[in-house]
Amino acid sequence: MFDAGLGTELARLVNDRLAEAIRQHPDRFAGLAAVATQDPDNAAQEIKRAGSGLGLNGVLINSHTNGEYLDDRRYWPIFEAAQALDTPIYLHPRTPPAQMYDAFCDYSMDGALWGFAAETSLHAVRLLMSGVFDEFPELTIVLGHMGEGLPFWLDRLDQVSARPGMPQLRRRPSEYFRNNFAITTSAMFWDPVLVFFHSVLGADRIMFAIDSPFATSEPATRWMDAAPLSDADKRKIYQEKAEAFFSL
Repeated sequence: MFDAGLGTELARLVNDRLAEAIRQHPDRFAGLAAVATQDPDNAAQEIKRAGSGLGLNGVLINSHTNGEYLDDRRYWPIFEAAQALDTPIYLHPRTPPAQMYDAFCDYSMDGALWGFAAETSLHAVRLLMSGVFDEFPELTIVLGHMGEGLPFWLDRLDQVSARPGMPQLRRRPSEYFRNNFAITTSAMFWDPVLVFFHSVLGADRIMFAIDSPFATSEPATRWMDAAPLSDADKRKIYQEKAEAFFSL
């Protein structure tokens, strides 16, 4: 949203203030670091500072950077730093970039109704097909909204990516997704979705989330409490997997 210099300065300021709030209330809060992806090398350094120096538990990136996606190799220092620290990157939605936006601007489709999921799932598929996870096999990407729908598409991605002329990857897209991605329940409080995605990924790759202001804690927890899963799997989704992925 800003030029590289100002973005880098603001990210450091935000991370410092977040870390101070966590120090004051360590039994209540943990935090994800902001980085200015406009300057990938400085972003990588900020990931290291936030993780090693400030004790933050991951990185939050709002998807594309001025219409560019992180599969572009110039952004890969960010992945290198995240993998080195075992720091997950939460790939958060934003509105589609300028080159896509016109098709989404009617009917308020650019935001939570459809554009957020379409834009972020596009970003994730670009990562799956780019070789990022061949280069960084221990990297973890977190997607909200039940994986922005991608678990539904995994078999299709495998079939089409195996056709002649497609990028040559060491593994199938579904394997990267099952090994390098985690998803959250944010604002997708519907049993059929949960049951299907649980059958695809298992409870070890799903974390509870609410998605304020589009959803709040009370209906989300009522839904998860009553979900047709075992108590052991609910405990994983509610607590244990977040503790594991974010080193809480």
